[in-house]
Amino acid sequence: MIFVSEIGLNYNSKIDNCQELIRQSKLAGADIAKFQLGWKGKPGEINFLDKSRISKLYNWSEKYDIEIMFSVFNQESLKLLQQFPLKRIKIASRTLVDDFNLCKDIISLGIETFISLGMWEDKSNLPFNERNIKYLWCKSKYPTTNEDIKELPKSFLKKNIIGYSDHCIGIQAALLAVSRGAEVIEKHFTLDKTSKFIRDHMLSAEPNELKNLVNLGRDINKKLKIGI
Repeated sequence: MIFVSEIGLNYNSKIDNCQELIRQSKLAGADIAKFQLGWKGKPGEINFLDKSRISKLYNWSEKYDIEIMFSVFNQESLKLLQQFPLKRIKIASRTLVDDFNLCKDIISLGIETFISLGMWEDKSNLPFNERNIKYLWCKSKYPTTNEDIKELPKSFLKKNIIGYSDHCIGIQAALLAVSRGAEVIEKHFTLDKTSKFIRDHMLSAEPNELKNLVNLGRDINKKLKIGI
């Protein structure tokens, strides 16, 4: 069971905020702290991450003993990230529909690759079948409502889609996915969901919520594995 704390752009364009977000992700029990590289990432934009800033993220992740991962949105960002140790990488659904060649280049690295299917319409017909891919069911609506997730798989067991990337308010939908066998849960994370800096804050989990999600999720997952 893997829990991804999707920090994304929730550091409000202040790189030093990332240290506390990474630390709190670890305290909540998340396995991975995730950022976005290349999305709104030009100099002067709210998510500008150059080599120096990425080095800080890696140093903080090492300090707090939590894996770091990035969604990569363009070739320039992929080349930049390849200067750092990569265990896993993420392909956002926007990239899946907008830049198929970039997706191929990422997958060809041979490392474990999470792919969100939020903008991929035909979830019964997946674009790649390489063994290093893990697909995550998702809806690209912010926030996602109960009506939006009516097609959430009834079972993630023995399926090509093995996890869920959540954009709902609260943790209930993510726990529902765990109860249906999801092995990877990605949840947006913030220190203050009332922040108006970007819309992602409102659908994110604060530290206590993420901790509850991780603890309850792992317990449900253990029960499923022993046949309950």
